[in-house]
Amino acid sequence: MSEARDFWSRRKAAVEAETEAEDLATEEQAIAAQHAALNEKSDAEILAEFDLPDPDHLQSGDDVSGFMAKAVPDRLRRRALRRLWRLNPVLANVDGLVDYGEDYTDASCVIENIQTAYQVGKGMLAHVEALAAAAEAEDAAPEVETETPEPEADAPPEIAEEPAPEPVVTAQAEDAEEDYLPPAPRRMKFEFEG
Repeated sequence: MSEARDFWSRRKAAVEAETEAEDLATEEQAIAAQHAALNEKSDAEILAEFDLPDPDHLQSGDDVSGFMAKAVPDRLRRRALRRLWRLNPVLANVDGLVDYGEDYTDASCVIENIQTAYQVGKGMLAHVEALAAAAEAEDAAPEVETETPEPEADAPPEIAEEPAPEPVVTAQAEDAEEDYLPPAPRRMKFEFEG
């Protein structure tokens, strides 16, 4: 007898789900038809029809619940919410700690055919190797000697004066072995009572 109840209770639940789905589908069709009719009208006409204020001129404390109705087009709802977020200091001031606040999927910022020195699994290895090879090539290149102009015969030879050498200061080292005292050994002492 319990099997019969289970079957009929499941059947009753399925019928109720079908009626709810049909009601939802008819409601969605009605909203879609209403949105199609509203798409032909301007925003000012839609606001007058629903008796709503201009979303761009909302002030702090104004009621925006009228914009949340299903019949109101999304573009007007978004304008009202943007204005609300700008007016409310709690919503307007993001603290900067939002990890994923930036849109990194913006295709307009992508540079086509970008060339980088980064290699997956190797990092910047090729770039570093190229810099090292260039540095070795510079070191291995023979130095080019510059020709010095010969002095004219009429001019007296110039004698370069060498600077006087600086005196070397030496420090007298004291006997380090006598002054060095090793640190005293430290030992832990334990005392037990009883």
